[in-house]
Amino acid sequence: MFLKLFLKIILINFLLISSLKSAESGGMPQLNPEFWISQVFWLIITFGFLLIVLSKLILPKISKNLERRKTQILENIESADKQREESDNKTKEYEKIIINSKNEAKNLFSKARGKILKDIDKKKEALNNEINQEIIKAEKEIMDLKQKSPDKIKKIAEETSSELVKQLIGTEINNSSISAIVDDVARKVN
Repeated sequence: MFLKLFLKIILINFLLISSLKSAESGGMPQLNPEFWISQVFWLIITFGFLLIVLSKLILPKISKNLERRKTQILENIESADKQREESDNKTKEYEKIIINSKNEAKNLFSKARGKILKDIDKKKEALNNEINQEIIKAEKEIMDLKQKSPDKIKKIAEETSSELVKQLIGTEINNSSISAIVDDVARKVN
């Protein structure tokens, strides 16, 4: 392996040396030392011209474009910051509006609820008054019936007794005796 590498190096050296000798003999003028001064002169002229063109024409345009981009980026960042601040302010305003709306809705709800409860209480009171009046009427009617019922019961009992006696005995009995008997029985029951 070392031998192969050594042979390759020798072959490359031989080719380079033979190409240099052939260049000096008239093949490649850039390797000929007598042309080096003119080559250096044209090299300085060419690169000097390129340096002047680059520094006077191309680089200023590139730097202007870079500056323009930089200012545009800064303006965009500033406008983005302003818009972010505006959006934050709008968001805060919207949150305040929402909170105020919720509070207003709660107030309206509580007012409406209070009004409805007052209406319910008024109707309940009116209904209670009506019920109480009806109860009073019913109690009066019951009291009237209680007061009038003994007389009516007594009268019905007298008539019924008189009819029964008439049917059983076949003759009519005096109403005053029947009423005395009914009074006596009613006293014993009470």
